[in-house]
Amino acid sequence: MQPPDLRSVTLARITPMPPMPQQGDPILLPPADLTDATRRAEALIPTPYGDFRMIAYAGEAEDYTPHLALVHPDMDPKGEVIVRLHSECITGDLFGSKRCDCGEQLDRALRMVSAGKGVVIYLRQEGRGIGIINKLKAYQLQDQGLDTIQANLHLGLEIDARHYGVAQGILQDLGINRIQLLTNNPLKVDSFGDGPIEVVRRLPIIVSPGEANRSYLRTKQLDMGHWLK
Repeated sequence: MQPPDLRSVTLARITPMPPMPQQGDPILLPPADLTDATRRAEALIPTPYGDFRMIAYAGEAEDYTPHLALVHPDMDPKGEVIVRLHSECITGDLFGSKRCDCGEQLDRALRMVSAGKGVVIYLRQEGRGIGIINKLKAYQLQDQGLDTIQANLHLGLEIDARHYGVAQGILQDLGINRIQLLTNNPLKVDSFGDGPIEVVRRLPIIVSPGEANRSYLRTKQLDMGHWLK
């Protein structure tokens, strides 16, 4: 096997469980092809959190859903860079849904990364990697009494289908070797393993639960091992 080309970024394969036969509706899954995502375009973006250099990484030049890196203009790649790996959440990030804490986490992360001159990597892994259609189906099941884990399993999907290899490749492309990782998720920390990127410390993202997401956050804490208070 040829060693990976570190000049490009490898998007890890998503391998969801097959759909359960008793489910009548077809399961629609994100593309699972192994793709090399490379730097395609970048520009300076002024935001309420300050200016960021936004860099788009995609496998194909005409890919309209690229992974994004928001890089503080004064980020020092030789230091211990504050980094947030944030998986896309259309409902929370864009529309402010209260069913999850994603939008609030992104807001908090952007504030911390701006203050610490770091990086936010926005990964197109909607719904913990199952896509928006399956996510909405899972929401329907949650409205019937299942929790977020049970709903995914009922649909024949993985509890968490996300992968973070592409994020490590993006960090390497940015020249970053040591990071302070903004996360409450142990799987994100573990994903770096003995790879080329060293996680020197974990920084928590504290978000207060609300009435609409209290049960969801409890499941993340008790059944998925997230470090929540």
